[in-house]
Amino acid sequence: MSFFSKLKKRLTRSSDKIGVGVQALVGSDGPKRVLDDAMLESLEELLISADMGVETALKVSANMAEGRFGKKLGADEIKRLLAAECAAILEPVARPLPIYKKRPQVVLVVGVNGSGKTTTIGKLASQLKGAGKSVVIAAGDTFRAAAVEQLQVWGKRAGVPVLTAPEGSDPASLAYEAMGKAEESGADMLLIDTAGRLQNRADLMEELAKIVRVIRKKDPDAPHNTLLVLDATTGQNALNQVEIFTRIADVSGLVMTKLDGTAKGGVLVALADRFGLPIHAIGVGEAIEDLSPFDPQEFANALAGIE
Repeated sequence: MSFFSKLKKRLTRSSDKIGVGVQALVGSDGPKRVLDDAMLESLEELLISADMGVETALKVSANMAEGRFGKKLGADEIKRLLAAECAAILEPVARPLPIYKKRPQVVLVVGVNGSGKTTTIGKLASQLKGAGKSVVIAAGDTFRAAAVEQLQVWGKRAGVPVLTAPEGSDPASLAYEAMGKAEESGADMLLIDTAGRLQNRADLMEELAKIVRVIRKKDPDAPHNTLLVLDATTGQNALNQVEIFTRIADVSGLVMTKLDGTAKGGVLVALADRFGLPIHAIGVGEAIEDLSPFDPQEFANALAGIE
């Protein structure tokens, strides 16, 4: 099964909401309907219900109406227009994780607990190893034994060493030691997991700031990437997370997980529209290959329910 087929299948909760909604807008009394104010308003409501957010929904609807207002449109035509407008917003941010010559390239991974952060690190490590990179993982969420164990399972599966510290240890010290070991072993990539306790922002801010301060003692340019992992099921709350984590940790790119379990796939369009941060990958399942580089047109087509 191609990734698009899988994406379309896994995004059914979002695409059903939009696709079925568009079909309902056009109505059963004819194959086409005039694009008027009432239809535009219904379209905006539909996009907002798929968590595209008010601002982005209005923008997408207005662009769809440009040059077509007062004309009759069919459901398939509306879906194609919708996909094209979403893809136009997503195209500029669809960029793979940049790989640098710097060794080790330090990738700091942040996000709230439950966002799929630990699993994403495991999948990313496995994919990088498969691409010929030597990878080291640092289990920096030292407060959650489950996160460390999960990383160790992924590390074993991928054949990648996972550096750990006793539960409750200082994450910054672990990150510093991990950098030293990654340097000694000549590793290409060092992926550092972090704790995500968003509800206690002062602690989180200080902990992340300390990790960054400490690793910069070894390399003033580190971290070379700061990835924020977002859970699609949180919908519009993802926008708040991007604001907070960008302020704390200078986020350089996003990974969106759990798109297979939500009707809120439109939030990805809202994120691209508001922040313009690179979207490196999306997750639509548990398998290693279910973390895939982000393809904006495929995503937009799947979201709009295009066959």
